[in-house]
Amino acid sequence: MNDGSVRVAGRVVDLFQGARLTPTQRRIAQTLVEHAAKAAYLSAGEVAELAGVSQPSVTRFAMALGHAGYPALRRELRAMTEDAPAEPAEQNAMQRAVQGETEHLRRVGEQLHELADVRRAASLLIASRPLPVLGLRAAAPLAAYFGYFAAKVFPGVRVLDGGGTSLLDRLDQARADGAGAMLAIVLPRYPRESVEAVREAKAAGLSVVAITDSAVGPVAEFADVTLPAAVGTQLVFDLHTGPMTMAMVLLQAMCDAAPEPVQRRLEEFEATSARRNVFLA
Repeated sequence: MNDGSVRVAGRVVDLFQGARLTPTQRRIAQTLVEHAAKAAYLSAGEVAELAGVSQPSVTRFAMALGHAGYPALRRELRAMTEDAPAEPAEQNAMQRAVQGETEHLRRVGEQLHELADVRRAASLLIASRPLPVLGLRAAAPLAAYFGYFAAKVFPGVRVLDGGGTSLLDRLDQARADGAGAMLAIVLPRYPRESVEAVREAKAAGLSVVAITDSAVGPVAEFADVTLPAAVGTQLVFDLHTGPMTMAMVLLQAMCDAAPEPVQRRLEEFEATSARRNVFLA
């Protein structure tokens, strides 16, 4: 996506915020986001084919958003597309990728104008002992990063970054040990095991906070709170600047809301690090 396409995709996501969508409707919404640049020029049948649903489902989706039918929704999408800024001609591919990330961060900043979701997510997570943090494949480094810092303040942080048959076992163990919530970081291409683990956690009674790239992604329907942050897709491998920022914002909110004296725990860590000469500076 170029910078203009990123803006259009963001505006398309805004159309669905707060709407109660069925799983089929979420699939349609995600398709429109993925094809934001051309969505305004697709027929209902073409959208249905891309999403793998029926054409009447597309019509019902448009009506669920308050439109008389799909043509009315398409007109709104077209207005967004026509208003999108043009891509700067002088930028090369690398610059456009970085510029796309600045747009993602701008949108995260706009979302944080209202902190209700972040604060609710923080409240759910700080009450969980232990606290499982799920992140598989591309999301594993981000889960480890979050877990590394969270463990300095909150006891019992467990990073679940390996799939296979042991993943659900570890989730069961966390639940048996008293976990009441889980943070799930699920990024494209949405590992099947991640979605299944989120579904299992929800079925077991855990509250789920999801950091993912879209409010209508495949884990959103199972999450109690979804904190969306777009992923950069202009390079060979994705850029996760937005999700990383959202994760650290969430951790800050957890520290702000923590009933335990966060500063004391941090000072104890610093004192121990100094005694052991852990850091050079």
